[in-house]
Amino acid sequence: MALIQCHFFSEVLGLSTSMTVILPQQTSAQIGMTNTAGNGLHPTLYLLHGLSDDDSIWLRRTSIERYVASMGLAVVMPQVHRSFYTDMEHGGKYWTFISEELPALARSFFPLSHAREDNFVAGLSMGGYGAFKLGLRCPDTFAAAASLSGALDMVSRIGPAEDRHYDNRLIYGDRDISGTDDDLLHLVRKVDAGDGPKPMLYQSCGTEDFLYEDNQSFRQVCEQTSLDYTYQEGPGGHDWGYWDTHIQDVLKWLPLKK
Repeated sequence: MALIQCHFFSEVLGLSTSMTVILPQQTSAQIGMTNTAGNGLHPTLYLLHGLSDDDSIWLRRTSIERYVASMGLAVVMPQVHRSFYTDMEHGGKYWTFISEELPALARSFFPLSHAREDNFVAGLSMGGYGAFKLGLRCPDTFAAAASLSGALDMVSRIGPAEDRHYDNRLIYGDRDISGTDDDLLHLVRKVDAGDGPKPMLYQSCGTEDFLYEDNQSFRQVCEQTSLDYTYQEGPGGHDWGYWDTHIQDVLKWLPLKK
């Protein structure tokens, strides 16, 4: 595998930012690793970080590079600060960045596939919200989306405008996001009712996680749809032990072409 720390300027955000990228490399003499790379453009997993993290965190807290080495899969891990992958009311346009600018830049820098069937997104906590928002709002771009311990019911979590935490005011202002494209429960129903492509969804959460109830709300809506939906739960909290274990389940689930 090749590991690249990529620093670049974002026109959308108006600032310099970064992404950490793992690229497949075919090797035969590397001890302890089986590395595989296909011919041509690489299938790609966009792997999203949580609220208190950055683009380096998946590499630092898990063995993601080792897990994908034999898969021929590129992994793009972007930096979005505490934005909730949203065009902020008082801050950067991080939804536009993550959904439009970042994939285009990554594909211009690296040999990554444009094909829908080769593009996937996953994330943890805030990144689980971002992953499902990307999968559901851009179903013509992403074939599959996965959430680990995601903040999936933001309508309930941010509450009424007068009671909102400072971070939520910066992101959503005083807007009622219920029934909008920032509301994942709305998006699930909208995509299910539509005629366009529908992403596969994978959801996992520990039963001791403080976001467990959020995940149950999302699960109840998904189970009323015809979407290709996989749910997993088990003992675990909001921690890297859980995420390191279950990102491996996500990788096995991805619909990679054989």
